[in-house]
Amino acid sequence: MLTLLSGLGLMFSLIIAVGAQNVFVLRQGLRREHVLPVVLICAASDALLVVAGTAGLGYLIGQLPWLLVAARWLGGISLVVYGIYAARRAWGSNGESLVADASPAADAEGGSRTGGTATATRSRLATVVIATLAFTYLNPNVYLDTVLLVGSIAATHGDQRWLFAAGAILASITWFFALGFGARHLGRWLRTPRAWRILDTGIAVLLVVMGVLLVLPVFTG
Repeated sequence: MLTLLSGLGLMFSLIIAVGAQNVFVLRQGLRREHVLPVVLICAASDALLVVAGTAGLGYLIGQLPWLLVAARWLGGISLVVYGIYAARRAWGSNGESLVADASPAADAEGGSRTGGTATATRSRLATVVIATLAFTYLNPNVYLDTVLLVGSIAATHGDQRWLFAAGAILASITWFFALGFGARHLGRWLRTPRAWRILDTGIAVLLVVMGVLLVLPVFTG
């Protein structure tokens, strides 16, 4: 259970941040437009990348045990660096805010919806799907987060690495569904710089603590 919760906590700390993908998901949720396909694509993509990272690095750790120490250092340093970036986001001069257009006029973006016809709906769905895939797979950070970082840290859990991966996948599913379908309730809170400053501060502390704890066994044996 502790391993599962560790994966859950790590993925939450990585995925809850102001970014293009989250802005897009929130925006679709605010507009209540094709929310289910969007969140399914995002969650399934994360799951696929987490499994790939866990399987690949897990196999390498089994063949080359010295990689376990390297994985701890890589994961620990990466977590601390991510924590520093989160702290900078939280306490930068301008802060970060999440801007999403919830106005009806935004419906015209990305294609016409005249008459509400089935053809227009299918066209709009295709546009949304393509945009979701682009926001997901054209972002290099997604590979650093899910394949390299989550995969390397999962490998440090040995035979329980798949429990860690399951926790990470569960966090991703929970976050995207909450963000997409809870957007009407969360949007007004998540758009203020102060809200994201508080959130990023918590993320920074969590990441640094997890990074230190990850490297400690190297010294304590």
